[in-house]
Amino acid sequence: MTEGILTGEGVLLDSRPASFASRLLAGLLDVLVLGTVVIGIVVVLGVVAPELDEQTGQALLVVALVLVMVVVPTAVETLTRGRSLGKLAAGIRIVRDDGGPVRFRQAFVRALTGVGELWLTLASVALITSMVNDQGKRVGDILAGTYAVRVRGAVRTLPPLTMPPPLAGWARSADMGRLPDGLALSVRQFLGRAATLHPASRVAMRDRLTAEVARYVAPPPPPGAPPEAFLAAVLVERRDREYASASRAAEAARAEAQALQRLPHSVPDPVD
Repeated sequence: MTEGILTGEGVLLDSRPASFASRLLAGLLDVLVLGTVVIGIVVVLGVVAPELDEQTGQALLVVALVLVMVVVPTAVETLTRGRSLGKLAAGIRIVRDDGGPVRFRQAFVRALTGVGELWLTLASVALITSMVNDQGKRVGDILAGTYAVRVRGAVRTLPPLTMPPPLAGWARSADMGRLPDGLALSVRQFLGRAATLHPASRVAMRDRLTAEVARYVAPPPPPGAPPEAFLAAVLVERRDREYASASRAAEAARAEAQALQRLPHSVPDPVD
């Protein structure tokens, strides 16, 4: 099976860092987009500036620069989970060092650092740092704990889950609430790639997911049950119960449809 990082959108990421050329292309495209925004702001300021005093104009200019250099890049990377327009076109994504999606903190650190290493130095610092770093990181990536990976655009088939035999009896009798779709997806992805994770990341993610899932299950699993076995048992039992419920609903719908097709008062249906 091809190894990689599976995102919440079901996209397989190459675990290897993106090439310098891909990052350079993505950066140039992003600069082109932001440059277009800057030109638009300059045009607007040129129209309204004659009607404003000098101090107000300078304040608007500072706000515009902060918006373009920090606010917009932070918002885009946070909302798209590391995929700006340039990165989307180049087929790369920014992820955390543990393979997870970037959050606001990482995006903000990258954008704030980019003011110095990208804008004020015309990207010379970022280019040099990316060329000498093994993972192609720029200074913002080093401070934020992120790097760029390639997106293969494929869907990874996860191995099927099976019920751990020691927990089968407990799972059948346990009261399980419906797990949020996002939590169920996170657990499923974790179980599918747990063996490939760094031991420390595996333990941390396992404990966090176990604590979240435990809120929807009562009673708790038997003492000494492995956390990953507990997670697998919950997902398998949840899947089996939902399948049984859907089967019963489909059977009831078929029976109702057959009843509606019959004539009333026990009159037999006509024979063709």
